[in-house]
Amino acid sequence: MSREARVFIAGAGPVGLTAAACLVRQGVPVTVFEAAPVLSAESRASTFHPPTLDMLDDLGLAAPLIAEGLTAPQVQYRSKRDGVLGTFDFGALADLTRHPYRVQSEQFRLTRIIAAALRNDPLFELVYSRRVTGVAQDNDGVTLHLAGPDGQEECRTGKWLIGADGARSEVRRSLGIAFEGFTWPERFLVVTTPYDFGAVIPDLVSVTYVGDPEQWHFLLRVPGAWRVMFPVPAAISDAAATSAGYAATIMAGIVPGLSGYEIAHTTLYRVHQRVAQSYRRGRAFLAGDAAHINNPLGGMGMNGGIHDAVNLAGRLADLWHDRAPEANLDRYALQRRQVTIEYVQSATIQNKRNLEAKDEADRARFRDEMRAAAADPALARNLLIRISMIASLRRAAELG
Repeated sequence: MSREARVFIAGAGPVGLTAAACLVRQGVPVTVFEAAPVLSAESRASTFHPPTLDMLDDLGLAAPLIAEGLTAPQVQYRSKRDGVLGTFDFGALADLTRHPYRVQSEQFRLTRIIAAALRNDPLFELVYSRRVTGVAQDNDGVTLHLAGPDGQEECRTGKWLIGADGARSEVRRSLGIAFEGFTWPERFLVVTTPYDFGAVIPDLVSVTYVGDPEQWHFLLRVPGAWRVMFPVPAAISDAAATSAGYAATIMAGIVPGLSGYEIAHTTLYRVHQRVAQSYRRGRAFLAGDAAHINNPLGGMGMNGGIHDAVNLAGRLADLWHDRAPEANLDRYALQRRQVTIEYVQSATIQNKRNLEAKDEADRARFRDEMRAAAADPALARNLLIRISMIASLRRAAELG
């Protein structure tokens, strides 16, 4: 079997295709293998943070994403009991980013933008209906075992592999890398509706977190709709949680007496906090959900994955063009895993605990922190640096 002078990528999601775009831009041939017959149309992640937009802008991808999305210049924290605790404007970060705002746009929009941009590039190959079933490697390359649409098996051998094939990563399994962490007992329900909450909730902004010890929720506006997220207790069955009656009951907790609204879509899913034991095994790497998963409060999962992709692709390109030694690749695994543990995991866990806090002292601490930050520009700026993920990128740079 001939070895192809290419980087292989498993998974054509936002992380895998961003890695491909980075590599192709730097003159590195890439083949992306996608298990599905087409790009996913699932909404899933829909938040792009300021530094992520800067990275995409460097690849010529931010402008079309922004055009299709919804710009959210502010983020807001509330509690049901106390009302608005603080509204924070990303404009305070205008000296740190070219994009001092979040963009709300479903991840499938980005994958289509990237695929269209790379479609005619001779360095880019996207192969659909090829599911990774195994990985083997030696000192010179990586061999992928692939299952085709009719179950037929094939193998292809390249130079390097990026596993961006999601939380159930076959690449990670084949490499024997543990996925350490835990699963929350409750599930999250996301209700998508065209109902205009901004017309009935005073001073509401497009990204709003509402704390409550009994039923916290998260309101997120995307083009043409609002997405509302709630926790669902373990005692409630999946069937009951996805029923129209259950959605109506919990939606009534947002606006008392709310009725006559359309539910366009509901999604129920389990929520995990897990990090791969290692992000590298020989000539193979993990990125995005294959390397780390977390609850979605803060919108850090996909963004962290895109940061993985840009970091790793840059290092692979430097090695490919003899600008850096292979040892430089170990810095990717060190940086991104450590930052995930220190920032993404800890921040998303704390976000959830803040919103669901039942102890009065915990609720008071969160309320007082938000109010203090809202009243002090320096504290507000520090909060924005953290929640925008600029702080995590600074920490990665410190790690070398």
